[in-house]
Amino acid sequence: MYPNDHDFLQKKIDRLHDTPMQRKVRKLAPMPCGVVFLPWPGMTEAEARQHFRWMKELGFTCLKQTMPTPEWPTEKTLLLALEEGIIPYWYAEGGWQDITPALLTKLGLPADLDIDAAMAHPAMIAHQHGVIRERILRRAQPVPAGESAKPKPGLGVTHQAKAKDVVAGMVGTSLGHELPAAALPHFAEWLKKKYGTFAALKEAWNYRHVGILWPEGFDDFSDLPAVYENFKSNEFCHLVDAMRFRADTYLEQHIRAHVDQFQSEDPEEPTRAGGEMGVFLPFASRGTDMEGIALEMARGGSFYPSLHLAWHFEEVEFEVARPVYLQAAMSADWAKGIWSATWESTGGPQYFSGGKAPFVPEARDKIPGFTTDEHTMTQLVLSYLGAGFRGFGMWAWNYRTAGWEGGEYSMVGRNLVPGPRAKTVGAIAQTMRRLRRELWQSNKEPLVGVLYDWDNEATWAAMAVTGRDRYKNEPVRARIGMGRALLDANIPWEHVTVRNLRAGLAARYPVIICTAQMAISGDLWAMLKTYVRDGGRLVMDMPSAYYDEFLRIIRCGPGTPFERLFGCVLDDLSYSTALQKVVSVDGVAIQGFTAAITPTSGRVAATFDDGAPAIVEHQLGKGSAVLLAFQAGMTMWKPGSTRLQELVVRHALGRYESPYRCAGALCYRLAGPKADHYFLVNPDGDKQVVLDPWAFTYARASDPVTGQAIDLTRPIPIPGHGGRWIRCEK
Repeated sequence: MYPNDHDFLQKKIDRLHDTPMQRKVRKLAPMPCGVVFLPWPGMTEAEARQHFRWMKELGFTCLKQTMPTPEWPTEKTLLLALEEGIIPYWYAEGGWQDITPALLTKLGLPADLDIDAAMAHPAMIAHQHGVIRERILRRAQPVPAGESAKPKPGLGVTHQAKAKDVVAGMVGTSLGHELPAAALPHFAEWLKKKYGTFAALKEAWNYRHVGILWPEGFDDFSDLPAVYENFKSNEFCHLVDAMRFRADTYLEQHIRAHVDQFQSEDPEEPTRAGGEMGVFLPFASRGTDMEGIALEMARGGSFYPSLHLAWHFEEVEFEVARPVYLQAAMSADWAKGIWSATWESTGGPQYFSGGKAPFVPEARDKIPGFTTDEHTMTQLVLSYLGAGFRGFGMWAWNYRTAGWEGGEYSMVGRNLVPGPRAKTVGAIAQTMRRLRRELWQSNKEPLVGVLYDWDNEATWAAMAVTGRDRYKNEPVRARIGMGRALLDANIPWEHVTVRNLRAGLAARYPVIICTAQMAISGDLWAMLKTYVRDGGRLVMDMPSAYYDEFLRIIRCGPGTPFERLFGCVLDDLSYSTALQKVVSVDGVAIQGFTAAITPTSGRVAATFDDGAPAIVEHQLGKGSAVLLAFQAGMTMWKPGSTRLQELVVRHALGRYESPYRCAGALCYRLAGPKADHYFLVNPDGDKQVVLDPWAFTYARASDPVTGQAIDLTRPIPIPGHGGRWIRCEK
């Protein structure tokens, strides 16, 4: 069963972030296909022009970036690219002035001219290129002596006008709960705003609970700077508060200030944020709120992740096909309704570079090597599109010529001539450009939402402070594992955040899965219960429902929110290993956390091999709640748990099923008013697959990159470790 009549609340998502900047980019529908161009010693103007012409001929539209050399200062490269028709900034047409009736009239064009006709008109292009040229020249102007230290207009009230409120040592660090001494007075004020009274703080920080050692002399918010270092890390709530304070401070004094500055200088020019961090990092432990950064880009421009195979895939042992989509999807899902893309992605081969894997010790002695040929690049770009990205920026068109990263990441070959990789990506780029408005009007239609909860990640991170470092990675791995199970089953899904639930988006998802949801706040319990009563299907695995928002143990007995929602009592939590006790469900071996549960009003849907309840399903209102009394997401993050994946997906979906089938390939779908787009990714060798969109009726299908007509009743060939783009016209 598939809910064909569901609108997936897409209009509501667009209304959530209906800013002037997002309205402008939706109108222009930019689809930047950019690369980084790196000048080399002795490069002539003729050589540079030739490369820009190659870019344009192949389908690339802009420079994601350049770097200066003594012979080629930045502005010289940018101006030359612009002369050759390559927009020298990552945003391409997204940085144009808004096309209004007034601007059209000013340029001697009809005030009601069609937007795409206007964008293609030579007069409009000349005007917009003039705007971009002015930006280049403005940035090339030297700063007068002493000016760099002066406050800049519009740099943000926190960062400038109230300089006394700027918190030192809070930007440019990956620390989380560790706060510098200079930040502690600000933290005290933050706590006062959050809790109101000191008595409320003491209660939140578990003053009355056994084993919590309250620092002597801590009797008021103002005492915090003097006693904070004496606070023991066995109290978790204050650690979560410290991480949240760091995240909020970064958003305020860095991200918002950056947007303020950009818009004060040129309100038409987008900025971007997100950055040079792998999406599989445990962000809460670093005091970073990536979703918060994404939401600031509703006003600023575009949210982006950096997706470099050698730098950002160590957490999954350098696996490519599925993790590429998982990282792109997480980023797009943080930025629902906001322009997002990877403005920093892999352009070519890499095998020596990448960091020392400081976050994943197991990866330190591994070579971060990849075959990044035209097939791999096809996988990357199609995965980005399927995840919801609108554009890309590749590092790089050509390679660094000496030292670190020398010879790597290059779209062109070693001899600086475009080969199959550049030509293949260029052909996809041309198709993206031709169908750009159609792609902007297309969106994911998720059958399943996998919950992302920053506070839950912070809870795991707090446990890691005095426990084991791996705890901070467990919720990330659980999301990867649940995503892997859904991808392999070709179930359309996306991440749903707690902010999304608060914004009223729960009904977008027929099924919501909570995996490794260690912490559940009172308001989250209420939202989940309402979701189920209204017809949703909630699924939760273990370990979950352990702490509340104050990091106190949740009781799960009769009459508790847990029991009323899941129709069972959670009696105990255990851990199963091959060395001690092995359990199984339907013949599938289970390792990791298991729960002893007693059904009350719920139905036992599956048992452990000893007859104890393993899966309980509870009908509540119009919906249902399913409890998996065993570890699932945290087990499935690595390849090799096929039978467990199938078990989890079967019980998670219940009566629902995917609206399409494509055995042998990963399949991502974007739904649009004129056509649906299917992106097929082959993680194995050469094969043929059948795409069966059984829930929909199409007039015709084609490969929009090659123009080949596709018969959906016949197998579709896909190169090994490559992909295909199938457009199904309605």
